[in-house]
Amino acid sequence: MKTLTYELLLAGLAVGGAAALSGVGLVVTHRATGVLNLAHGAVAMVCAYVLRQLTVEWGWPLGPAACLTLLVVAPGIGLLLDRAVFRPVASGGGDDPARALVASIGVFVLLVGGAALVWGGGARADVPVLLGDAPWTWPAVAVAVALAVGAATRWTGPGRELRAVVDDRELASLGGIAADRVAAAGWAFGSFTAGLTGVLLAPYVRLDPYGLPLLVLEVVAVAVAARMRSLPVAVAVALAVGVAQAQLTRLHPEGWAGPLVGAVAANLFAVALLVAALVVPAVGPDGSDAPGRGPRDHGPAGYAGAGRGPTGYGPRGYGPGARGAAGTRVPPAVWPAVAVLFLLPLGLAGPDLRTAVQVPALAVALLSLVVVTGRAGQISLGQAAYAGLGALFTAWLAAGRLPGLPRLPEPAALAVAVLLVAPLGLLVGRPAIRRRGPALALVTLAVGVVVSRFVLAQPYATAGLVVERPAGFLTDRRFYVLELLVLAGALAAVGALRRGRTGRALAALRDHEPGAAAAGVPVPGLKLLAFVAGAALAALGGGLLGMGARAFDAAAFDPVRALLWFAVVVVLGADSLLAPLVGAALLVGLDAGARGGAAAALVGLLAAFAGRVPPLTSLLPARTRRPTRARAADRPPPDAPAPAPGPGPTATPGREAIPGREAAPARAGGPGPQHDSARAPKRGPAPPDARAGADGPPPAHRPTPVRRRAPWRRTPPPGPPVAGASGTAPRLRAHGLTVRYAGATALDGVDLAPGPGRVTALVGPNGAGKSTLFHCLAGAVRPAAGRVTLDGTDITRRPAHARARLGIARTFQEPAVFPTLTVEENVLLGAEQGRVRDAPRTAAEQALRLLGLDGPVRHRPAAGLPTGTLRRIELGRALAGRPHTLLLDEPTAGLDDAETAALARVLAALAADGTAVLVVAHDPDLVAGIAHTVHVLEAGRIVA
Repeated sequence: MKTLTYELLLAGLAVGGAAALSGVGLVVTHRATGVLNLAHGAVAMVCAYVLRQLTVEWGWPLGPAACLTLLVVAPGIGLLLDRAVFRPVASGGGDDPARALVASIGVFVLLVGGAALVWGGGARADVPVLLGDAPWTWPAVAVAVALAVGAATRWTGPGRELRAVVDDRELASLGGIAADRVAAAGWAFGSFTAGLTGVLLAPYVRLDPYGLPLLVLEVVAVAVAARMRSLPVAVAVALAVGVAQAQLTRLHPEGWAGPLVGAVAANLFAVALLVAALVVPAVGPDGSDAPGRGPRDHGPAGYAGAGRGPTGYGPRGYGPGARGAAGTRVPPAVWPAVAVLFLLPLGLAGPDLRTAVQVPALAVALLSLVVVTGRAGQISLGQAAYAGLGALFTAWLAAGRLPGLPRLPEPAALAVAVLLVAPLGLLVGRPAIRRRGPALALVTLAVGVVVSRFVLAQPYATAGLVVERPAGFLTDRRFYVLELLVLAGALAAVGALRRGRTGRALAALRDHEPGAAAAGVPVPGLKLLAFVAGAALAALGGGLLGMGARAFDAAAFDPVRALLWFAVVVVLGADSLLAPLVGAALLVGLDAGARGGAAAALVGLLAAFAGRVPPLTSLLPARTRRPTRARAADRPPPDAPAPAPGPGPTATPGREAIPGREAAPARAGGPGPQHDSARAPKRGPAPPDARAGADGPPPAHRPTPVRRRAPWRRTPPPGPPVAGASGTAPRLRAHGLTVRYAGATALDGVDLAPGPGRVTALVGPNGAGKSTLFHCLAGAVRPAAGRVTLDGTDITRRPAHARARLGIARTFQEPAVFPTLTVEENVLLGAEQGRVRDAPRTAAEQALRLLGLDGPVRHRPAAGLPTGTLRRIELGRALAGRPHTLLLDEPTAGLDDAETAALARVLAALAADGTAVLVVAHDPDLVAGIAHTVHVLEAGRIVA
């Protein structure tokens, strides 16, 4: 027994050592570049094939072949990826990790497909052994590499440069450090460790284009457990998991537990990946808990890069959230042509349509990615697992093998399978509520790997399973017609999900998740809806795939297939209904008519360069969307003014009424809404559509010269908040708020209560905690201590969308608009999701008129509009929700004098009508002109 234990220990250390090498490479690459390199396993596979080609096929000695492979080929692949793929991605998309993640998926698919084309798909068992069979060799090499990297990082000049780039890439570049050179070195070293892992593992595992990449991909678990920064933790976790996996092989329980324990023993790294993805907090390239954010930013995850959605793509014409150009639709003439192409097999092919029947079924499965990624903006790498479950459950139900359910006819079995799989979308949907970008991608990938390894690929689930087609549709031609009908219904359902209130909410979630939550969109519920609907569509497509093939094939739904599906939908345009149709035809057609791997190679090539190439469907001629039609009951008269609804709304002379509220009594002695046009430094000419006219502020917003108030000055700390002009006490209060980020204190016991009918200004230096205070008040950040109350009720735990529906609206330092929605749709969204949601179009129309957005600009997509217009759009969306408290973060940033004066008039009118307005501003003249109360925030404390 002791001998067996010792031997298993050595075997586990060997496997753990190989995993530790991969973990070290992943950590170093991520720290140097900020990229989670999912192509690490594919690089390992290519290097193993190269070594075999040199030694077995060409007869090279092992030593020279290994040196060429590890010291030239592997680093060369890394340098090529840096220069050709990831450096352009970084220059085109900033530090967005999701864009780089899609590129790494593209590289993975490209290398897998290329290897299949060059070396074929069969497994190779003649790869030479590089370091012999001594079990201590691998962990020794892994520890030695980790120690060398740690020593070089701590005590050498290049190591100090690496740490500087990790801490702050921009500051390091300003200090004379060549950040691109450091990134290139990181890629070269990461590829070297990948190649070393590949050549070490290849003699002992299945070497084919799919097996080894997926095996190494599971080793991402050790890097995630190390939070992508600690080499000792990565090595320790890898060795521990390797030893535990080896020791589990000693267990052979009887009954139902036997296959389960055997599956765990063979796939413990997959389990570790799932646990690490769910438990370990997401980290950024600098080691902070928020992706892409350091502690100095003092902001919550997701606020970096405002204007990008959680996938990080925005409206630039590529990526999951893009439609090629915002506000465009595929021309109607394309759909008859597509229908004719899909009907061609019925007229030109014979009775055997074994290849053609795969296309509509696969298109239905790919439609799930249009919902999850294209509409909701969530990265999902596990849709193939749901498709496999749909096929498996359909076969089980039709065969009567599912416990507790009788044998069902095939159509009923397919329908019930969809209903059973759809709730499983919550497996990913629940973690997705708090995760986005690469962190979410890891969760979805881990779920897909676990489902594939523990369910789809297990003999107890698939042995003796036969899949039949529905009665009356047994022939290929009839079944193909049935598939076309199902596909048409699925397209109609997804198309309906793109329209109306739900469609606008999903587009907002995709374009700018924090902005959507601030507008009142129930982000958690929408994410769950997207993942459940996506799981249902994937299950439907998977069931049809199984019926079409008349068999269940686990390889058709493996995790590599899921990456290929994701890549093809991204390449074609994730929000286009054409993408799944073209993608299915491309994948099936290329692999059927050429050597296996052609489709993966082409799709991977396009996905790897997704940062440069727009989605292919965006190249089609598109028509602009028609203006949204209002219902007759909601449509205001053409010549109606913009007063608020309600009995007897009034406004102070010279001031417009604010939608949804009555005017408050005029203040005595306070600053008026007028401002001196010369009060502020020049900000440059206004953009053309920000001037007076159809697209600019109305003439009533022109500045009027009046006396100037003295700039604010430091005063003793204020006493208790004073009631507002309307005579009521403040509704929203902050009590002792304390917030910390990665050890830095952003807020330290802050008390604040903006009064109704008053403009309260918050000033202070950058990094003082002003935006963090806004995040706490609006619900984007939960404080470590203190509480937020509304009318005396504690709302500290209420999320952002719930607070928006309670009447707390906000804007962001950078305009949080939804670029793929029109100006009118942006504002309408605030009315639909806000505090008072009756007659939303009337409220939206009033806000549009108030801010001068009711001209032709209302039908233009928000993408590409000038900053002044974007500010008005965001403010209009907030006002359309009829808030009682308005939080404005740097509302005049990027505006010229005329736009600033017009905004000041609006804010003064809002306060006069009873709104509590809290403004963060760096413009002292603006603060002096409109503010009743000024608070000075320094180092997280109110000092004046």
